[in-house]
Amino acid sequence: MEDGFSSYNSLYDTSSLLQFCNDDSASAASSMEVTDRIASLEQRVQMQEDEIQLLKSALADVVRRLNASEEQQAVVSRRGPTKARPMIATLPLRPTVNNGTILPKKGSGTLPSPSGSGSKRDNTTPASKSTVRRANSNEHVGTLTRRDSGDSKGNRTRTGSTGSSSSGKRNDSKQREPVFSAGMRRVTHCKEEGYVKMFLKGRPVTMFMPKAQVDSYCLEARAELPSSKLKLDWVYGYRGRDCRSNLYLLPTGETVYFIASVVVLFNVDEQLQRHYTGHTDDIKCLAVHPDKITIATGQVAGTSSDGKLAPHVRVWDSVSLNTLHVLGTNFFDRALVCLAFSKSNGGNTLCAVDDSNDHVLSVWEWQREDRLAEVKCSNESVFATDFHPTDSNIIVTCGKSHLYFWTLEKSTLVKKQGLFEKQEKPKFVLCVTFAENGDTITGDSSGNILVWGKGTNRISHAIQGAHEGSIFALSMLRNGTLVSGGKDRRLVSWDSSYQQIQMAEVPELFGPIRTIAEGRGETVLIGTTKNFVLQGSLDGEFVHITQGHTDELWGLAVHPWKPHFITCGYDRQVCLWDSGSHQLIWTKSMEDAVQSAGFHPSGSVVAIGTQTGRWLVLDTDSKDLVAVHTDGNEQLSVISYGPDGNFLAIGSHDNYIYIYAVAENGRKYSRVGKCSGHSSFITHLDWSTDSQYLVSNSGDYEILYWIPSVCKQVVSVETTRDIEWATNTCPLGFQVFGLWPDGSDGTDINAVCRTNDKNVMVTGDDFGKVHLFAYPCSQFRAPSHVYGGHSSHVTNVSFLFDDSYLVSTGGKDMSVMQWRIV
Repeated sequence: MEDGFSSYNSLYDTSSLLQFCNDDSASAASSMEVTDRIASLEQRVQMQEDEIQLLKSALADVVRRLNASEEQQAVVSRRGPTKARPMIATLPLRPTVNNGTILPKKGSGTLPSPSGSGSKRDNTTPASKSTVRRANSNEHVGTLTRRDSGDSKGNRTRTGSTGSSSSGKRNDSKQREPVFSAGMRRVTHCKEEGYVKMFLKGRPVTMFMPKAQVDSYCLEARAELPSSKLKLDWVYGYRGRDCRSNLYLLPTGETVYFIASVVVLFNVDEQLQRHYTGHTDDIKCLAVHPDKITIATGQVAGTSSDGKLAPHVRVWDSVSLNTLHVLGTNFFDRALVCLAFSKSNGGNTLCAVDDSNDHVLSVWEWQREDRLAEVKCSNESVFATDFHPTDSNIIVTCGKSHLYFWTLEKSTLVKKQGLFEKQEKPKFVLCVTFAENGDTITGDSSGNILVWGKGTNRISHAIQGAHEGSIFALSMLRNGTLVSGGKDRRLVSWDSSYQQIQMAEVPELFGPIRTIAEGRGETVLIGTTKNFVLQGSLDGEFVHITQGHTDELWGLAVHPWKPHFITCGYDRQVCLWDSGSHQLIWTKSMEDAVQSAGFHPSGSVVAIGTQTGRWLVLDTDSKDLVAVHTDGNEQLSVISYGPDGNFLAIGSHDNYIYIYAVAENGRKYSRVGKCSGHSSFITHLDWSTDSQYLVSNSGDYEILYWIPSVCKQVVSVETTRDIEWATNTCPLGFQVFGLWPDGSDGTDINAVCRTNDKNVMVTGDDFGKVHLFAYPCSQFRAPSHVYGGHSSHVTNVSFLFDDSYLVSTGGKDMSVMQWRIV
């Protein structure tokens, strides 16, 4: 045993930990900036936590070896003296399952052993899960903090793997199948034992195949593309929380707006949507050409599995949805924040402001893709820009502490600053429009509407206290009426002499007014900060035509026999949707941020898991509360009923799976116990078709099997390899391992779902992509159809009960997308 201890002493060398503990380079005397010092300390904490986890793993393996040794001695003492042999040779050779790796059948208990990659410690902090790492003007680009790495993926920090062992290996002299190596992922096939071993981030994941495939399986066989494809059918949601001037009515009767990387053209009367999907990441701004057909949209910089994506402007045709021009691919920095077409010269020029430190204003002759001029606009945020309606050489920009009038003279932009004089200068100038006579009109954070004389930079008229709080939107209607809206949720109309005509208040449910657009006849379209699009009038009647979530989305569950689905997220809202009518059936507010959801097989109730360890059961029809329980105090990543409806399994970030017996059609719950054995947080669960078994995946790539009725782990390969599973949501397993792309770090795939007819499966990844694979997906480098639309990590995917549609949820893009299977 001394040899065992010494080997682990070398395997888990703690010298680096001690070095970091004694390193004073980040002390207060350091010359580093405060933020850099904090970042450095946070990284150290993360590294030390990883070291501690590895030490725990080593200890767990030592305990397991001691148990095995004691058992061996007991057997020897019963059988009498025998020739001494090395301990490793006396361990039972029959393979069992723990994280899919071969372990001794007895003596291991539930303590996993350290990773085969333990000698090479992984002290890197996981990369940020948002597909966009945008830097604002005062951010230190490239500083990766713990907050960066964890917030956007539900704090999925990776710990040292503790699930593989070398102690149970058979003699290495046996014949092995081919080994495929690709980047960070290596796959081997052992035909004798009937398993495939894949390495994620250097950690082995062993997956046993069904007996029927042991003789016929070939790792080198090529997988085929699925015969089915996906077509984007509907997009739920609108981005109003942090974007302005992104809502317009087209002459076709379509309302145009955006969310994630999709521009939606929504015909409210016919309840039809069309989608422009040319962008590759978050869209932040939109402008409509005077011809009301050509549209320009600007996106942020982002990342994909292939590398970085440059911010750019796309000019496209709203009838054909064809891209006409792409501008500024190598010019803009970080993101586009404002766009506007000129009005007096036939819309030949386009101005844009990016999100660089200097917020560069540029003017383009977009049809020739030629940049006419550029200038540093402001070191502060810029909220709006527009061309003067009668002079295409005059541009107005406004933002934090500034209002600028720019004149285009040949290839130079000349600035003239707005003079507030006796008027108190507001902290933010938030919006701008123009009167019929050419005057400029602005709304600011002080609630004032200021009128600036045509051709001057001085105030000619002021409406003091037009609103209580910030004015977010101004719109000049065709009849010369000015409409304003803001933080006070009031919609106010003003005549040509700036006297108030009417005032209406938007209900608190919808939130403050973010943008206003002219609708048909007397109606107006309103986008709100709570991501509603409203249609209404100044008489005060408002109907929502689009709504969505207002924070990161993770929870998704489909009804077992209706075309309905539940979404929920960090905005504490649980929403039930009808996929046929695309309408919200009901919404319910929770006290805590929500992480997961699952329907009872009867469809009568739905269980909701939160980030605090609390879970609730709601009546599906009335949304009334049926039951409330608490297990632990960490987030509940997955919540799932057994197919027979008699048990509920709840996977937690505290490494346990809590099991409840269910009675009275999902209305009564009694705790059976908890499944203990994982050494990291639970990520996914699947039930067997007979509800007798459970399989789980964890944050350190373990695959464990359970008998939930008694909360016992199943370690026999012969028992588990032929189990038929009711669902396939676990991303680790023999039937699905082909979905992992080259170079994966083990967290790239967030969600997996298989159709009920078992023909295709779909994944959602960290790069905003939905992948459609043929099922089973048990060949290395399986090909897939790839679909964009989400601009953040795709957090969940699920097919409806009849496989007619797929629903996907975005993380930070807050969108819900419905795909038709064709």
